[in-house]
This record gives sequence, C-alpha cells and structure tokens, in this order.
Amino acid sequence: MILAVERRQTAGGSRAALWRLRFTVVEGVLLATDSDAVFNEVDAALASNDTPVYRVVAGAHVLEATIELDPALVLLDLQIGNMGGVAATLALKQEEGMDRLEHRPVGLLLDRAADTFIASESGADGWLIKPLDPLRLQRFAASLLASQGFYEGVSAEV
Repeated sequence: MILAVERRQTAGGSRAALWRLRFTVVEGVLLATDSDAVFNEVDAALASNDTPVYRVVAGAHVLEATIELDPALVLLDLQIGNMGGVAATLALKQEEGMDRLEHRPVGLLLDRAADTFIASESGADGWLIKPLDPLRLQRFAASLLASQGFYEGVSAEV
C-alpha cells in the first residue's frame, strides 16, 4: 500500500493561494507469469477487496504495466516467455536508477534453489523458491513491502 499525495492549487493564483491535498491509497500487486497455476496461487494468497492482483503474461510488458498501474509490489516469475523475470527486474531497476520510475519492491519467483545466484545478480529486492504456498507468499510480500528483503535459499550477499 502506497500513499500518494496530489497538490492542487485553488482558484486565485496569488501568493496566498490555498493548496488542497488529496490523499489516495494506491494498492495492488503486479504479477508477471505465463503460468495459470502460479497466477492462481498468488491471487489466492494476496488478493483482497483492497488489493487487486494484476497479471501480465510477457516480461516485455512489465515496465509498461508498472507505469500504467503503479502497483505497490511487482512479482516476476523467473521463466516468462522470451523476457524472463531477471531481464524484467533489470529493466525496472534501470528505470528507477534513471529516476524515470518510483521505487517499488520487486520480487522473483524462482523455479529451484540453483536459481538464487542469477536472482542475486538481478537486483531484485527478494526471491521465493517454488513450490509456493499462501503463508510463504504473504510473508514474502509483507517483507518486501516493509523494505526488509526476503531471500530464500541463500543470503543476499552471494
């Protein structure tokens, strides 16, 4: 959950003009996966009335969807068609580094423990190794949203 503030100047453009603040709760999880099973697991574990889970089925669409939807959290399946989770993570982190995209946590869903090395090279804020289960997914998302990182299998310093 991210709290966004919008300032709007009221009529009268003078120095003493009043500013009206509008607070908007921006929520949601963007999941990039071409697997219906992974989507169903993540949706069941993380979706609620206040937190939608949005899905893209191609890694090439992650950046555009992130800009358009402004999710609080991005989760990327390691294997997604022709642009996997690592490449999508690198693209998001590059845009953040160029100040063209606000920071948001990015987590990878790994297929096996051996994938932790490549995950550590991606700049992801954390990763979870499949098979997934609801409690681990919820703990994973909560840790990433609290900026605590979550590195299953090995430490982040690998």
